[in-house]
Amino acid sequence: MAAKKKAAASPERHEFGAEVARLLEILVHSVYADREVFLRELISNASDACDKLRYLALSDGDLLGGDTELKIEIIANADTTVIEITDNGIGMSHDDLIENLGTIAKSGTRAFMEEAGGSDGVTAQVGQFGIGFYSAFIVAGHVEVT
Repeated sequence: MAAKKKAAASPERHEFGAEVARLLEILVHSVYADREVFLRELISNASDACDKLRYLALSDGDLLGGDTELKIEIIANADTTVIEITDNGIGMSHDDLIENLGTIAKSGTRAFMEEAGGSDGVTAQVGQFGIGFYSAFIVAGHVEVT
Protein backbone atom coordinates (compact mmCIF):
# COMPACT_ATOMS: atom_id res chain seq x y z
CA MET A 1 0.00 0.00 0.00
CA ALA A 2 1.54 3.26 -1.09
CA ALA A 3 1.31 6.23 1.25
CA LYS A 4 -0.24 9.34 -0.20
CA LYS A 5 1.77 12.52 0.08
CA LYS A 6 -0.02 15.76 0.76
CA ALA A 7 1.14 18.83 -1.06
CA ALA A 8 2.88 21.11 1.41
CA ALA A 9 0.95 24.30 1.93
CA SER A 10 2.87 27.43 1.14
CA PRO A 11 4.08 29.01 4.37
CA GLU A 12 2.55 32.37 5.10
CA ARG A 13 4.37 35.22 6.74
CA HIS A 14 2.48 37.60 9.00
CA GLU A 15 3.76 40.57 10.93
CA PHE A 16 2.48 41.70 14.29
CA GLY A 17 0.95 45.11 14.37
CA ALA A 18 0.96 47.22 17.51
CA GLU A 19 -0.22 50.57 18.65
CA VAL A 20 3.16 51.53 20.07
CA ALA A 21 1.97 54.37 22.30
CA ARG A 22 -0.63 52.14 23.96
CA LEU A 23 1.81 49.24 24.28
CA LEU A 24 4.34 51.56 25.90
CA GLU A 25 1.72 52.88 28.32
CA ILE A 26 0.76 49.34 29.35
CA LEU A 27 4.40 48.31 29.74
CA VAL A 28 5.42 51.32 31.81
CA HIS A 29 2.39 51.17 34.09
CA SER A 30 2.72 47.43 34.66
CA VAL A 31 6.42 47.62 35.54
CA TYR A 32 6.25 50.77 37.67
CA ALA A 33 3.65 50.95 40.43
CA ASP A 34 4.73 54.35 41.78
CA ARG A 35 4.58 57.49 39.64
CA GLU A 36 7.69 58.88 41.34
CA VAL A 37 9.87 56.00 40.15
CA PHE A 38 10.58 57.91 36.93
CA LEU A 39 12.99 60.18 38.80
CA ARG A 40 14.99 57.24 40.15
CA GLU A 41 15.13 55.69 36.67
CA LEU A 42 16.35 58.87 34.96
CA ILE A 43 18.96 59.50 37.67
CA SER A 44 20.04 55.88 37.29
CA ASN A 45 20.49 56.42 33.54
CA ALA A 46 22.62 59.50 34.25
CA SER A 47 24.67 57.52 36.76
CA ASP A 48 25.22 54.75 34.21
CA ALA A 49 26.47 57.37 31.71
CA CYS A 50 28.98 58.63 34.28
CA ASP A 51 30.06 55.06 35.13
CA LYS A 52 30.60 54.27 31.45
CA LEU A 53 32.78 57.35 31.03
CA ARG A 54 34.78 56.51 34.16
CA TYR A 55 35.30 52.95 32.90
CA LEU A 56 36.40 54.04 29.41
CA ALA A 57 38.66 56.74 30.86
CA LEU A 58 40.71 54.02 32.55
CA SER A 59 42.19 53.20 29.15
CA ASP A 60 41.84 56.68 27.60
CA GLY A 61 42.37 59.50 30.10
CA ASP A 62 41.71 62.11 27.42
CA LEU A 63 38.01 61.23 27.50
CA LEU A 64 37.60 63.14 30.75
CA GLY A 65 39.26 66.24 29.38
CA GLY A 66 39.85 68.80 32.10
CA ASP A 67 36.66 67.90 33.98
CA THR A 68 37.52 64.90 36.14
CA GLU A 69 34.52 65.33 38.46
CA LEU A 70 31.56 63.38 37.12
CA LYS A 71 28.25 65.01 38.06
CA ILE A 72 24.50 64.69 37.84
CA GLU A 73 22.41 67.84 38.19
CA ILE A 74 18.67 67.99 38.79
CA ILE A 75 16.76 71.24 38.28
CA ALA A 76 13.04 71.40 39.03
CA ASN A 77 11.05 74.39 37.81
CA ALA A 78 7.68 74.56 39.57
CA ASP A 79 6.43 77.35 37.28
CA THR A 80 6.89 75.36 34.08
CA THR A 81 6.52 71.92 35.74
CA VAL A 82 9.74 70.86 34.06
CA ILE A 83 12.41 68.68 35.62
CA GLU A 84 15.80 68.81 33.94
CA ILE A 85 18.36 66.09 34.61
CA THR A 86 21.84 66.58 33.18
CA ASP A 87 25.07 64.67 33.53
CA ASN A 88 28.57 64.91 32.14
CA GLY A 89 28.85 61.19 31.44
CA ILE A 90 29.64 59.41 28.20
CA GLY A 91 26.81 60.97 26.19
CA MET A 92 25.00 59.56 23.19
CA SER A 93 25.47 60.17 19.50
CA HIS A 94 22.49 60.86 17.25
CA ASP A 95 22.56 57.21 16.15
CA ASP A 96 22.75 56.04 19.79
CA LEU A 97 19.66 58.09 20.59
CA ILE A 98 17.70 56.60 17.71
CA GLU A 99 18.87 53.05 18.38
CA ASN A 100 18.57 53.04 22.18
CA LEU A 101 15.67 55.39 22.87
CA GLY A 102 13.79 54.60 19.69
CA THR A 103 13.61 50.87 20.41
CA ILE A 104 11.65 49.65 23.41
CA ALA A 105 13.67 47.23 25.58
CA LYS A 106 16.93 48.09 23.78
CA SER A 107 19.49 48.64 26.50
CA GLY A 108 22.63 50.61 25.75
CA THR A 109 23.88 49.61 29.19
CA ARG A 110 23.41 45.91 28.51
CA ALA A 111 25.22 46.28 25.17
CA PHE A 112 28.03 48.19 26.88
CA MET A 113 28.36 45.48 29.55
CA GLU A 114 28.55 42.79 26.88
CA GLU A 115 31.25 44.75 25.02
CA ALA A 116 33.17 45.25 28.25
CA GLY A 117 33.06 41.52 28.90
CA GLY A 118 30.91 41.93 32.01
CA SER A 119 33.84 43.23 34.03
CA ASP A 120 33.19 44.10 37.66
CA GLY A 121 33.38 47.81 36.94
CA VAL A 122 30.17 47.80 34.95
CA THR A 123 28.15 44.82 36.12
CA ALA A 124 26.53 46.86 38.88
CA GLN A 125 24.80 49.12 36.38
CA VAL A 126 21.06 48.84 36.67
CA GLY A 127 19.83 50.03 33.27
CA GLN A 128 19.94 46.62 31.67
CA PHE A 129 16.38 46.26 30.44
CA GLY A 130 15.90 49.29 28.20
CA ILE A 131 12.69 50.64 29.71
CA GLY A 132 13.86 53.07 32.42
CA PHE A 133 13.76 56.08 30.09
CA TYR A 134 10.14 55.37 29.22
CA SER A 135 9.14 55.72 32.89
CA ALA A 136 9.25 59.49 32.28
CA PHE A 137 6.01 59.09 30.35
CA ILE A 138 4.24 58.14 33.58
CA VAL A 139 4.25 61.83 34.47
CA ALA A 140 5.01 63.59 31.18
CA GLY A 141 3.38 63.78 27.80
CA HIS A 142 6.57 65.21 26.30
CA VAL A 143 10.24 64.37 26.97
CA GLU A 144 13.22 66.18 25.45
CA VAL A 145 16.66 64.62 25.16
CA THR A 146 19.55 66.95 24.30
